[in-house]
Amino acid sequence: MPIRTHIADHIGEIILDHPPVNALDSTGWNEMPDIVEQMGRNPDVRCVLIRAEGKGFCGGVDIKEMQAHPERIVQLNRGNFRTFRAVRACEVPVVTAVHGFIIGSGIGICGASDVVIAAEGAFFSLPEVDRGAMGGASHLMRMFPLQKVRAAFFTAGRIDAAEAHRLGAVEIVVAPDHLVAEARAFCAVIASKSRKALTTAKEALNGLEPRDVDQGYRFEQGFTLEMYLHADSQKARDAFVATGKAAEY
Repeated sequence: MPIRTHIADHIGEIILDHPPVNALDSTGWNEMPDIVEQMGRNPDVRCVLIRAEGKGFCGGVDIKEMQAHPERIVQLNRGNFRTFRAVRACEVPVVTAVHGFIIGSGIGICGASDVVIAAEGAFFSLPEVDRGAMGGASHLMRMFPLQKVRAAFFTAGRIDAAEAHRLGAVEIVVAPDHLVAEARAFCAVIASKSRKALTTAKEALNGLEPRDVDQGYRFEQGFTLEMYLHADSQKARDAFVATGKAAEY
């Protein structure tokens, strides 16, 4: 299964385990929000931990699926929107533990989360400009300053875990082999609290945010669809699938 779950000590874990890079297809991204919502509603769960197995946290969407079936973009976009909305609206706090690469939709999960814990060497990237797509900046802006987001987006560059920690987007940076243990320990502190207090606090904190990140992402997705309909988008996907590199224009 590309997505596994586990509950222990009032912590509900959602684990991405889909080799080689934990990139989910349109079906996977439409299954994810239901898993998050069900976990958050479970009366025995007081904190949700999202993490991953393998060499990186999440490679985003399945580019090969989009290359072969560009008509699935609306279904994929819908799954991404529902996933990020489910994470942010989850009844209890969501902690995301990341390692290796956090790309595209992986950033959406982090940006929608309440807390992010990262392993040393992890990096955040939105390579959409090089992949013939858009999307993700709305959630990246929930983590980083505006100009930092734009610099990363326009260059398809990376923001490493140390810089993310310096800017306040990441709570703690730990050794890779300690990531799961440290994340569980952090979640245990949250899980020791009253579920009622946690759900009330989560609702209040979401309501205090200065802008609606979900509507921002929906606005952004309109440009994603516009880009996917352009010839340059197909050229970008073809180049990535064939060479793993950005297309030349």
